[in-house]
Amino acid sequence: MEMAIDGVQLSHPDKILYPEQNVTKRVLAQYYEAIAESMLPHVVNRAISLVRCPSGRRSKCFFQRHAHAGSPSQLKEAHIDGVGDAEPYVYITNAKGLIALVQMGVLEIHPWGSRIDKPLRPDRIVFDLDPGEGVAFSDVVAAARDTRDRLSALGLESFVKTTGGKGLHVVVPVARRWSWAEVKGFAKRMADLMARDEPGRFIARASKAERRGRIFVDYLRNDPTSTAVAPYSTRSREGATVATPLAWDELNPRLDPRKFNVTTVPRRVAKLGSDPWAGMLKLSQTLPAIGDA
Repeated sequence: MEMAIDGVQLSHPDKILYPEQNVTKRVLAQYYEAIAESMLPHVVNRAISLVRCPSGRRSKCFFQRHAHAGSPSQLKEAHIDGVGDAEPYVYITNAKGLIALVQMGVLEIHPWGSRIDKPLRPDRIVFDLDPGEGVAFSDVVAAARDTRDRLSALGLESFVKTTGGKGLHVVVPVARRWSWAEVKGFAKRMADLMARDEPGRFIARASKAERRGRIFVDYLRNDPTSTAVAPYSTRSREGATVATPLAWDELNPRLDPRKFNVTTVPRRVAKLGSDPWAGMLKLSQTLPAIGDA
């Protein structure tokens, strides 16, 4: 059996991808069709890394960065010199590309923090606030607000989203003037300062053994091949949760990130009428000197 959504053919549309919620390939494609207008500005014309689970989230999943034989025509290819190997990276240009990813069994979309016309000049910095065991989500909320305030003191406006998991992402749009190394260096300096100033709350090292009771300020996402999950992307997790952009005034200690899923997010987008991250698209901020952080 096949069906078409936005002109893209879906094979086996009734295949169940999230068994706990009975979310099928058809339902997932309809989700992306519903939120495409909000999501596309944040993912088109960016190399993307994919988590594919063709038989559903409970079966074998795998990570894919490169094009391969038989890829849908809606996926485009870009050769990026100076990063990884010589194989082309994939990207999409429109809503049909989102539906084609569903046809491939993609449950997570991770875009680069740069666009394909200048892939070595990032335009976003991501601080991934990743809680260790024993950290309440209310503490992650407080950490996100503190991160925002630190950035604001440097003259930088930032945006926040749930990750579809236990953490939060604080994202800073910047002008495309700096290299990945410079952007990552700035993010590391921020993480180090947070860990130095409040070692009981934050850690800037990836060691899980040291993370218990603290929040890892993960600056490592600021690298071409160490991507962060896209706004409005689903996750390959129980609950069919979605990484969801929020307005800062929505972020409060009572917030439950599990409530953002393939069923609730389209209703949320329709009710809001605008993307909480729309302002990001208009910003081109100057990165402060690393020493100023």
